Amino acid sequence: MRGQHATDAVTTERRDVVVVGGGQAGLALGYFLARHGVDFVILEAAKEPAAAWRERWASLKLFTPARYDSLPGLAFPGDPDSYPRRDDVVSYLSDYVRRFELPVELGSRAQALRKTNGAYLIELDDRVYEAELVVVATGPFQVPFVPALAQGLDAGVRQLHSSAYRNPDGITSGRVLVVGGGNTGFQIAEELSGSHEVHLSIGSRQTPLPQRLLGRYLFWYRDATGLIRTSTASPIGRRMAGRDTLIGSRPGALRRTHGVELHKRAVDAMGSTVIFTDGTRLDVNTVVWATGFRVDHSWIDVPVFDEDGGLMHRRGVTLSPGLYFLGLSWQHTRGSALLGWVKDDAQFIAQQISTSAPTTTDASALRQRSTT
Repeated sequence: MRGQHATDAVTTERRDVVVVGGGQAGLALGYFLARHGVDFVILEAAKEPAAAWRERWASLKLFTPARYDSLPGLAFPGDPDSYPRRDDVVSYLSDYVRRFELPVELGSRAQALRKTNGAYLIELDDRVYEAELVVVATGPFQVPFVPALAQGLDAGVRQLHSSAYRNPDGITSGRVLVVGGGNTGFQIAEELSGSHEVHLSIGSRQTPLPQRLLGRYLFWYRDATGLIRTSTASPIGRRMAGRDTLIGSRPGALRRTHGVELHKRAVDAMGSTVIFTDGTRLDVNTVVWATGFRVDHSWIDVPVFDEDGGLMHRRGVTLSPGLYFLGLSWQHTRGSALLGWVKDDAQFIAQQISTSAPTTTDASALRQRSTT
């Protein structure tokens, strides 16, 4: 195997660049690295491409039309004015890997990342990768977050995070509470309302925006005005950073059209009862926690985090030479973690890497000289 040598207990493989994460961020970066002629590999923990999308509910629909959902080099297929669903994205990303013959190694979960003698070591179950340059592209949707109040519910109440929800058939009869007033919470609540009594708890109200305005898509305005690419380093970017927008859903319409009862933030739970900030209570049979995700960088043993565990970086470039991050929410702009805009940061990181990593031809020549 190329660049392979034996160690005491495991096999070590050498690459100039190792990308950890084979989702949309890692694939977009792979496209640019291949164009730069860089020797790289993409490590994907799952056994199938597009794993994060496969784990979402079956009827998930993007709030951006297909014309805005493309990775570099390949237009999203179908009607550009349509809104792709989960399986459309899965098919697109799987085809993307095949089309550009990206070196994605499936079933390769990175267990640890550390730096030794100027090189990075990425430890897997059965082998170790060594590289001078590493990009962590695991994205923002890593660990499902469920608030502590969930522990107050008894065993008779079924609880599941939105990442485990698939369709209404998997939800038993009875009253359902969806907790979370973002796009995910609204979509799931609307779908369940056709077969269940549904309630939605909204922690912090977001300004609802239509998908189309004056005959144009909302993201056309964001793209045309540059808002989607507004940097977090700018005054307006700092004000916007971390905020999400409710797109295509309205609380009033959800209540009037679909009969979903709306509640304030859920703050406590006892037995089968959930309590809200206004003091009202609701007995429930099922709770769907549409409460988002948290990143998990606990496997990274490199000093690039602050005292609170936050990543210290500038547009994905860390203080540890050769270590980069890609695909995080608001990493640089609103579009940093979005399917159709992650390519901007991916191209930036690829350019940083191309100035440091030898091309495939150069790397091959170096290996030949080292063996003669």
